Amino acid sequence: MASNPPGKCCTVGVKHQGDQTGTHTTIDNGSLDVYIAKPADPKAGKAILFIPDVMGISQNANLLADQLAANGYYTLIPDIFNKDSLSNPWRPENFNLLEWIQHGMKGDNPHTAPEVDAIVLKALDYLNEQGYKDIAAVGYCFGAKYVVRFMSEEKGTRIKAGFLAHPSFVDEAELEAVKGPVSIAAAETDSIFPVEKRHKSEEILKAAKVPYQINLFSGVSHGFAVRGDPNIPQEKWAKERAFEQAVQWFNFHL
Repeated sequence: MASNPPGKCCTVGVKHQGDQTGTHTTIDNGSLDVYIAKPADPKAGKAILFIPDVMGISQNANLLADQLAANGYYTLIPDIFNKDSLSNPWRPENFNLLEWIQHGMKGDNPHTAPEVDAIVLKALDYLNEQGYKDIAAVGYCFGAKYVVRFMSEEKGTRIKAGFLAHPSFVDEAELEAVKGPVSIAAAETDSIFPVEKRHKSEEILKAAKVPYQINLFSGVSHGFAVRGDPNIPQEKWAKERAFEQAVQWFNFHL
């Protein structure tokens, strides 16, 4: 793997404060919950698909989507967990993250590649239907895998440029197949995307001959770009710089 499977560090962090400015709604005839952030001054034909971490459509993710919209990008977050994200406060005492990915909280709602791929495809189709042909994507932790998957020829290179923050569960073969520019924000302390995985990802992207960028942030750990503590100056600074990294990447490549 180019990054390890998700672990406990993927489920902890700080809930951020702020007023959401986007809209909670549904698409695909009401079958898919989404959060949509619309820009006041849109970049014509350009949109961002926001593929979230295991918290799904959450306060932190929505605030980031609002900021992407403030930078001119129509932004959509799909509920890739089918109403079963970990932002739901109910969890069994013996909760196991990998079991949840395989089967869902109640055993009948898996969050594996076939199911998540289908949801991402619905979101991309919706963006196309709305007139957005140039689509970039951000993927935080769990979501990074699906940014990478839809940058491949096998998936029709539906995503033109990608930004990954502390990625998890990305297979080497998936990263090898990307056909567009990839930017990665990595944490100094990260058992999911450790030094050897980061260096391997660099080798893969170099061999793939696509534009790439890997920024390493010291003093922070896995999850910092979406769940970092804004009361800790280093975490706040790193989160803000990672966001700027994504925006600048898309401004140049999309």
